Amino acid sequence: MKCLARSATTKCCVETYLVETPSERLEGHSTGRGKKGSSMQKHVITIQDISCIGRCSLTVALPIISAAGIETSILPTAILSTHTGGFEGYTFRDLTEDIMPIIAHWQSLDTQADAIYTGYLGSDQQLRLIADIFRYFKAQGSLIFVDPAMADNGQLYPAFDLAFALGMRNLCSLADLIVPNITEATLMLGREYPDEDYDQPYIEQLLRDLAAIGPNQVVLTGVSFVYDRIGAAAYNKATDSIDYYFTERIDGYYHGTGDIYSSALLAAIINDKPIAQSIQIACDFTLDAIKRTYVAATDPKYGVDFEHSLGAFSALF
Repeated sequence: MKCLARSATTKCCVETYLVETPSERLEGHSTGRGKKGSSMQKHVITIQDISCIGRCSLTVALPIISAAGIETSILPTAILSTHTGGFEGYTFRDLTEDIMPIIAHWQSLDTQADAIYTGYLGSDQQLRLIADIFRYFKAQGSLIFVDPAMADNGQLYPAFDLAFALGMRNLCSLADLIVPNITEATLMLGREYPDEDYDQPYIEQLLRDLAAIGPNQVVLTGVSFVYDRIGAAAYNKATDSIDYYFTERIDGYYHGTGDIYSSALLAAIINDKPIAQSIQIACDFTLDAIKRTYVAATDPKYGVDFEHSLGAFSALF
């Protein structure tokens, strides 16, 4: 079973706790449709599955990133009638064989992008193909952004094993920025899941060890030092600085909130927001959608109502 869900509290935060000076936005990637600093519209390519019902993956990434004024292209890795977290009898069509022909056509068009963004990837073969895609676009100056969506709450999603986690670690070594939760972080580092038995020094060592894999910046989600507060921590390897952002814990499990968070985070970064501000924007956007859904008491397997937050989100950029 492919689980695209994240806890409603996994990627939400509201209060800044600054350790050092705020991390600056990632640098060193060019503007895909024009020279760096030009007024041309930014362009992101996101590589994930399409779940036709149940808001997650590409059905949230495309509208959220587009609402931030960014041209958003998609490379679907599979098509499902619904996501697999709570639905029965769903259909699934794997698109692995289509990935490289699509890339070949894009290469013939000299397609460039400001960022390549991956979420859920369904197999070891897809990890290997995406690694080749990363190398190609990174050489063109694209920012590589990976949400290693494969586990939560101490458990791998049912479709995956430890070998997949090691493959995801290899993929993350090619990234500029990764967005794991604590479960995904410990799996990639070969460590035991600490549950809630950790402190601030543990989190900060985890961030530095993740950055040592390769990425310049790491956003770790699901961080909590007291029970009723939960949030995210962002690490900048260049400055060795860490930013924290927290909010109240919201009960419940809402599908697709991790994908919403990552999409909003990337949108803020591509719009030149510093990392500390970007995690705040993403948290506020995700939290607003969760609260609206909680009040409406709709079936959580259909995802959260982020659509009514898009106007305010778009106004930020």
